[in-house]
This record gives sequence, C-alpha cells and structure tokens, in this order.
Amino acid sequence: MKEIEKRKKLAQFVKRFKEAKIFVLGDLMVDRYIYGKVSRISPEAPVPVVDVNKETIVPGGAGNVANNIASLGGKVFLSSVVGEDSSGEKLVKDLTSYGINGKGIFSDFSRPTTLKVRIIAEHQQVVRCDWEDKVKINPLLNEKIFVYLKSIIRPIDAIVISDYGKGVITPFLLKRVISLAQRYSKPIIVDPKVEHFLHYQRVTCITPNLAEAMAGIHWHYLSSERDIERLGEIILRKLNCLSVLITRGEKGMTLFEGRGKRKLQITYIPTAAKEVYDVTGAGDTVVSVLSLGLAVGLSIREAAYLANYAAGIVVGKLGTATVSPEELEEVISGG
Repeated sequence: MKEIEKRKKLAQFVKRFKEAKIFVLGDLMVDRYIYGKVSRISPEAPVPVVDVNKETIVPGGAGNVANNIASLGGKVFLSSVVGEDSSGEKLVKDLTSYGINGKGIFSDFSRPTTLKVRIIAEHQQVVRCDWEDKVKINPLLNEKIFVYLKSIIRPIDAIVISDYGKGVITPFLLKRVISLAQRYSKPIIVDPKVEHFLHYQRVTCITPNLAEAMAGIHWHYLSSERDIERLGEIILRKLNCLSVLITRGEKGMTLFEGRGKRKLQITYIPTAAKEVYDVTGAGDTVVSVLSLGLAVGLSIREAAYLANYAAGIVVGKLGTATVSPEELEEVISGG
C-alpha cells in the first residue's frame, strides 16, 4: 500500500510540472543523427558502407536538458553561447519553436556552434564526428550570462548547470551563479564535468555517473558497495553540497544526503529501465526531472525516484530523446 501511495503522489506532482520555471545554463550543441543500413564493406578501406535512409537534427547538451523540461510542461529560460553560423541560428530557432526562452543565448563569432554527427547502422553507432571549440568563452559573454540570470532570478524555481566542458562553464562563472542562487534560496542541480568537479561547492545536488564520481576526486579503485558508499560520502563532504546522486547504469542510482552535522543518508534506487537501446542524453533527463521535482515541492529523494523513472524511459529510445508527461505517468502507475 505504501508503494502505491508513493506512486500516486509522484504522478500528481508530474501534473504540476507546468507550474515550474527553470533556468538552464550550459554548453549548447547540435546533435545530428544519420541512420542507415550496412550490406557491404568499402573497397577503399576496411570500413562499412552505410546506405543512408534517414537523418534527424535535435538540440544537444544544455539544449537537450531544456527540451526535456519543456516537453514535460515546464517553462525554461536557457542561457548559453553559439557560434555566428547557420547551425547556431537554426538551433536557436528550433529551441524557440519548442517554447524555450532563448533570450539568454549569446553568439560568438570566434567559435563554431558545437556539432556532433553520429552515424548509426542497424541500431549501432558506427562513428561520431565532432566540430567544437573547448576554449573558455570570452569573459564579456560570461558577464552577459550572469547579468541575464540576475534579471530573471526572482521568479525562477530552480537552476540547472549542464556542464559539457565546451567553454561556457568556468570556475569564475560557477562561483557567481552558485552564490546568487544561494542568496535567493534557489535549488541548483549540476550535471558535472570532471575538470570542474571541485568547483561545484554548496550546490543542492550533483549528478555524476560512477566514472565521473571516481575521476572527480581521483578515486581509482572500487571493490564493493561499501567503497561506493565511501565515494559518495567523500564527494558530499568535499563539495559541502546537500546531496549527491550517482547514476550507475543497470544498477540504478545511489543518493547520498547530509551536510555538516546531519547524519549521512544513503538511498539505493533500482533501475526502472526495461530495455536499454541508447544511454545518450540519459544524464540530461535526470537533471531535468530532478529540477522539475524540486521546483514543484518534492524532496530530493522523491525527485530522484521520479528522475529514475524518466531515465528508464529515455534509454529505451534511440538517440537524443525526451519524455512526455503521459509516458512518465504511465510508467509511474506501472503501465
């Protein structure tokens, strides 16, 4: 009976996602997928020849986070940087067409819009090609992003930092954004990049996968569940954050809570995935649903369970994908 009541509560809060206002900050990119079939090997080199039959282009990185939030009914304010090129122009237009507020997206003539092209044959990724510039963005653009956030922060319910290491997120900007969020008592959720790991101080929740969690604190060996518990506890203490949610693939997620003198609480959340076709963007879905859950009043533990259901849906889809409220409610109800 307790499980049924918990599921009912989560389903009710999904209906409230349309009340949420989320600010998303991070690296924007274009995800281009080329699909086809392989029936022969090239005579020019020992590589497969893909006969293309379909192509899709969708927002990636922070754009996928924003798209996930919007698809679940939340209102999104997105801030990032794109190049002054046709890819960037189309990306901003597409995001706007999804109902995402892109007034905080700024262009930079000195860098290209990040583009990832994946060639997929028979549900198997054959190769990926990246066009990108990982150099930190101009400090003037950092300032524009921060000024934009200051101008809209009062009605915002939660902040997501989607760090893909492409130059938008810098330690200086992180410090200012986290400080501002704390001043206005806004929860801040981080999808981390290893090189910035120790700069995510005092956030509400950080969501590394197991490899990122280990690399972030230079931990090289795991032999038991006790080691993972120790890993989560160390991250919690080092970052002085409220919670750490380590995503663990087929083993689900492990949530660590407790700061200062609070007793450490560990929650194991088994995976909700029935079939796994593609884990691309699963982390984006997790931070999206976590932010929505916190924005509408769920505890971090309840929001983590909800994010786990959503991740279970998206890994059953091929490519960068989103989740609808109807899909999420159906999975929660056991459908």
